[in-house]
Amino acid sequence: MGMSSRAAPRICVLKGGLSSEREVSLSSGHECAKALRVAGFEVIELDARGDVVQRLVEIAPDIVFNALHGRFGEDGCLQGILEWLRLPYTHSGVLSSALAMDKERSKAAFREAGLPVVASRLAPKAQAMAAHLLPPPYVIKPNNEGSSVGVYLVEEGAEAPPRLSDDMPEIVMVEAFAPGRELTTTVIGDRALTVTDIVTDGWYDYDAKYKPGGSHHILPAEVPAEIHAACLDYALRAHQVLGCRGISRTDFRWDAARGLDGLVLLETNTQPGMTPTSLVPEQAAHCGISFSDLCRWIVEDASCDR
Repeated sequence: MGMSSRAAPRICVLKGGLSSEREVSLSSGHECAKALRVAGFEVIELDARGDVVQRLVEIAPDIVFNALHGRFGEDGCLQGILEWLRLPYTHSGVLSSALAMDKERSKAAFREAGLPVVASRLAPKAQAMAAHLLPPPYVIKPNNEGSSVGVYLVEEGAEAPPRLSDDMPEIVMVEAFAPGRELTTTVIGDRALTVTDIVTDGWYDYDAKYKPGGSHHILPAEVPAEIHAACLDYALRAHQVLGCRGISRTDFRWDAARGLDGLVLLETNTQPGMTPTSLVPEQAAHCGISFSDLCRWIVEDASCDR
């Protein structure tokens, strides 16, 4: 494999972490570690806590497999630590991770590249609770948390904005609601895989994503060829515009009544879920890439200076 003088490179799988997505990251990390052992690597699993730097120095891995989700693991912070320690790592680098995690700034980059996005603005939490900042229906969400944590849907005809919970950040994103179907596309390196249609009972929230039966996936999505091709094109362009590396997953909404004009790009995830029921491994399997081959590819793609 040419990655180390050792017979089997030592991989440290970082999982858990400090974000609101800790539980799913523990699951992602555990599954990836299992798959990497099957692929013949020596694997050490590490729950990324406050002593992560010290632990990484002690473990001295050849490669760090980043299976963290959400803040600190997905937003460039950890990537900076790994660059500093000169430990080759997987997925996107410092800048692209930070950019993708900041929804408003990544949308500015998408707009600049001519990719279709929804109207939105950032506002202090107090303002968003005091008056409608966009005509309903619209959505209020954190600008830099993943996994639909704290997403409020303000329905058409709502008289007043919602009271936001105390754990919502001081600055929130207010975004026009994009009706239609939820589609998603995985990018591996320079290849967009396919399109999944995520069908949920109601709102696609944290529970629907990670609890069995909360949503089901139609793979490949039953959409016109033009929409399928556009999802692949937009996802690959989004990956490149943000400067992503390794794998990413881009989410869309598609309003079928409006044809191609009804397709909008919601966001790009640089650390998508990696449990067996997750969207990325499922798309890879559909394209003939087994879970252990996917994990092996991610490891072989690792480097510094990403």
